[in-house]
Amino acid sequence: MSINHAETVKLLQDLLQVPSPSGNTYEIISFVEAFLSELQIETKRNRKGGLIATLPGQDSLHHRMLTAHVDTLGAMVKEIKTNGRLKLDLIGGFKYNSIEGEYCTIETSSGKKYSGTILMHQTSVHVYKDADKAERNQDNMEVRIDEKVHSADDVRALGIEVGDFISFDPRVEITPSGFIKSRHLDDKASVAILLQLIKRIKTDNITLPYTTHILISNNEEIGYGGNSNITPETVEFLAVDMGAIGDGQSTDEYTVSICTKDASGPYHYELRKRLVKLAQENGIQYKLDLYPFYGSDASAALRAGHDIIHGLIGPGIDASHAFERTHQQALEQTAELLFHYIQSDMLL
Repeated sequence: MSINHAETVKLLQDLLQVPSPSGNTYEIISFVEAFLSELQIETKRNRKGGLIATLPGQDSLHHRMLTAHVDTLGAMVKEIKTNGRLKLDLIGGFKYNSIEGEYCTIETSSGKKYSGTILMHQTSVHVYKDADKAERNQDNMEVRIDEKVHSADDVRALGIEVGDFISFDPRVEITPSGFIKSRHLDDKASVAILLQLIKRIKTDNITLPYTTHILISNNEEIGYGGNSNITPETVEFLAVDMGAIGDGQSTDEYTVSICTKDASGPYHYELRKRLVKLAQENGIQYKLDLYPFYGSDASAALRAGHDIIHGLIGPGIDASHAFERTHQQALEQTAELLFHYIQSDMLL
C-alpha cells in the first residue's frame, strides 16, 4: 500500500489534541504505544519516558535509528499571585509574545484540569494607558483562571500549586487548500509521519535491509530527548523534525527540508548527499537549508558521545515555536523520502 495521507492528517489531529509539554508526556506516549500495539509492533519505554519500537531487518549487526519527538513547548506555574492569577515559567525555547492571548489548560498533580487564558497583566486599554509599551516577560504575563478566584488561597483550594503544568490550546485547523494550522506541529507532524511509515511497513510486510529503531522521544524541547538508548550497533541516526521557515531560508511549506547545518555544526556530509540522491531519484521535492538557532535529537546524540552518522530532515513549518503552519504536501514529501531511505543501503 502507499501511505494514506488523509490518515496521516487525521492521526496528526489526534496527536495535537493530547497535551504533552516536556516533562508531562505520559498520556501522549501511551497514545502512541496503543497505536503501535494495534499494529502488533513491540515497544519498550526508556527510563526517561520515551518509547522505542524496533523493526527487525536482514542485517542485525548494523542498525538504523529514526527519531521524532512528541514533547512540546509549554509552561509551569511559577507563582500563585495574590490576585488569584498565575505567573508562568516557560518550558522550551520560545518568547512570551507568542503565547499572549492563548487559551491554556492547567493540570494539577492530582490530574484535575482547569482552563485559562494567558494575558498581559496590563491588558485593558481602558485602565492601562501604556498597555502597548509594557514588556512581554515573566513579570507582566499571567494566567487568568476560569474559576471564581480572588486570592492565592482561592487558587490553592482548587488544588493548583507551584510546578503544575500548563499546556497551550493547539487550535488545530485543516483548510480546504491543504494547509494545517496548529501549535506543536513541531514535532507532532513528524511523529504522525513515522507512525504511518511503521504502519506501511507492517501492512505491506516489507523486510528492511537493516534492523531499525524508531524512538519517540519526549525531552527534545529541553535538549536531551534522543541522546540515549542508542544501540552500539547503530550506524545511522536520522532525526525527523521540522524545517524552519523565515528570511534567508530556502525551506517552504510544500517540501521536505534536508538540514545541512544547525547550531551544533554541520550534519554528516555523506548522509546528506545520500538523502539528496534518494530525493532526486524518486521525484521527491526537497530543499537544503541551515538553521542557525536550532538543535535536534541527532545533535543531542552526538553531544552525548555516540559514534554515529547523523542527519536531520522534516516537513517545512512556518512560524516555528509560535502559531505554526505547514501543508499536506510537506508531510507527503517527507514520508516518501523516509520510505525510500529506510530501504536504502547504509554508509558502512
